[in-house]
Amino acid sequence: MGVRVTAPHATPLTGQPVWVARLAGAASLIRYRFFLYAGLLPYLLGAAWAWRVAGTLDAATFWVGLGGIALSVVGVESFNEYFDSRMGTDRIFNPEDLPPMSHLVLVLGLAAFAGALAIGALLARWTGWPVLGFAGLGGIAAAFYVAPPIRFAYRGLGETVIALSYGPLMVAGSLYLLAGRFAGPALLASLVPGLLVMALAVANAIPDFHQDTLAGKRNLVVRLGRRRAVPLYLGLATAAQMIVAVGCATGMFPLACLAALAGAPLLAKSFDAAKQTYERPRQFIPAIRALLACYMVTTGIFTAALVLDTAWITAR
Repeated sequence: MGVRVTAPHATPLTGQPVWVARLAGAASLIRYRFFLYAGLLPYLLGAAWAWRVAGTLDAATFWVGLGGIALSVVGVESFNEYFDSRMGTDRIFNPEDLPPMSHLVLVLGLAAFAGALAIGALLARWTGWPVLGFAGLGGIAAAFYVAPPIRFAYRGLGETVIALSYGPLMVAGSLYLLAGRFAGPALLASLVPGLLVMALAVANAIPDFHQDTLAGKRNLVVRLGRRRAVPLYLGLATAAQMIVAVGCATGMFPLACLAALAGAPLLAKSFDAAKQTYERPRQFIPAIRALLACYMVTTGIFTAALVLDTAWITAR
């Protein structure tokens, strides 16, 4: 949603200066769900593995890194809203209802990415320059997801970029930042949020099928069609659940992590709703919400179980 300007110097209802109203409108674009499923939970999962493999966790590095992730999420959402509006996506069927997207949204995104880059440079000085490699790859994926000239989302690569960014890249980056090393089990664990976020990206595009098609956004839903996209996202999310089970069965994950399978009923609920409503965008929303809840429960419990198991081992 853009920022509507209603008066030259102040808004009519609040009397606030226009620049304040514009900034508030731009900030309102940062939706709560992006903080939940984009960067914060995978970062926490990587931190949990870092504590497990290193036996310690530097609080200052952890919190500064978390701030960098939050700024990156702000940048991603701002860029997505701004460049999607410029391409006409999300505005095809009701352009008269939406005001032009404010350039402040772009400014907000650029400022957020600049802040994240500054934090990356600071962390690199603290922990080593390889951190900038993770920051750079994440920045490219985030900035050019919908922005020119690459536009991953418009080339059928958006879902893959999301999976890699919010799975292996985020978890491995957090692990290296806080522990200075990698670990095979952690890299396997990174596929859990990665596949679930990819499933969310597919499901979230199903209601937008027609407008994405007209805007030239060649995502997987546009390429496969809505009916085939439903079993695709189900398969991706199911694979994430199976990784949890296999990892626990082989000893790569603590047995306590099996509690993360509590997200499976939510996935079933999402699929039950999706297979009946995939052609009706408004009725499809409960399927997305159930899938989002599945992500939060699965990744959240997985991370919490890992922390509790590590704490128990440390206390012995």
